[in-house]
Amino acid sequence: MIAYPKMKIELFDYELPREFIAQEPLSQRDRSKLLMLDRKTGNIKHDIFYNIPDYFNKGDVLVVNESKVIRCRIMGKKEGTGAGIECFILNRIKDNQYMVLVKPSKRVQPLDKIIISSKYFFTVKTKLDYGRAIVEFNHPVGPILKQCGRIPLPPYIKSDNIDESRYQTIYAGREGSSAAPTAGLHFSDELIKRLKSRGVIIAKLGLEIGLDTFRPITADEIEKHRMHSEHYYINQAEARKIRHAKEKGGRAIAVGTTSVRVLETLMTRYGKITGDSGMTDIFIYPGYEFKAVDWMITNFHLPCSTLLVMVSAFAGRENILNAYEKAKQTGYRFYSFGDCMLIK
Repeated sequence: MIAYPKMKIELFDYELPREFIAQEPLSQRDRSKLLMLDRKTGNIKHDIFYNIPDYFNKGDVLVVNESKVIRCRIMGKKEGTGAGIECFILNRIKDNQYMVLVKPSKRVQPLDKIIISSKYFFTVKTKLDYGRAIVEFNHPVGPILKQCGRIPLPPYIKSDNIDESRYQTIYAGREGSSAAPTAGLHFSDELIKRLKSRGVIIAKLGLEIGLDTFRPITADEIEKHRMHSEHYYINQAEARKIRHAKEKGGRAIAVGTTSVRVLETLMTRYGKITGDSGMTDIFIYPGYEFKAVDWMITNFHLPCSTLLVMVSAFAGRENILNAYEKAKQTGYRFYSFGDCMLIK
């Protein structure tokens, strides 16, 4: 990584009026707006996502994150007061103990019991920072999530009437994520068919996204930020698709920052795209030299987030912030259910 001067987090801030935050998905997945950014020149072009196959060549490989969102959002009430408590399961500690995110965290203290249903409850064991806590359920979590869990829509989505299938990609496979790989939400079955008929190769991998992915950077300098670890996997057959496409001159087009993290983790560790599984805490910020990804498909991200920092590393901070301003001027929708960028 090139040695750059320390970067203040304020460099990755921007203003976004609330009305730009998409509150629901479009009726058709593939009809979102598409902003194309040339990262070498900064030039911008506007189109519709449905037309994205027109920009790819035969032999290019589209790399998607197939991780499926689990129903890890649980609603409960505090025993004694009846106060409403929202719980997002992050990861298992041991037995029936889990790291969770509780909202509002100020209402819960160690030893509090949160009633989920007549059959299920959890007890708060330890409170941590950033609204997190370690809790213990009175029953294995699998049946609780199946019977009482909900899809964990982001906090800036205020509607509770969203069809949960719209917060899953059409190619979602193995469960494991606490949030959707949202760049993939724009793909429809018809669009995938058109890509394949054009000779574009589809390769799948998985990164199990944690809710901390969307947590703003709180350090004053981005280099001080430490990423949480997330589990990833890719089998040998899918890795071979990517490797062979690149060897034949095809471009690796990553769908979303999560796919980027897996590909760049593999190249950093092994010097090639290979079948693997494990944990990654890779943090990509300006100065990073990309080793695997040629183009990136990505949504519009929150200010001061690791996701915005990553796309700035790929395309240049000024290019990205200028593109975001152009997107606002042109009426683009932001965040999970919003519009999309193709950075080439």
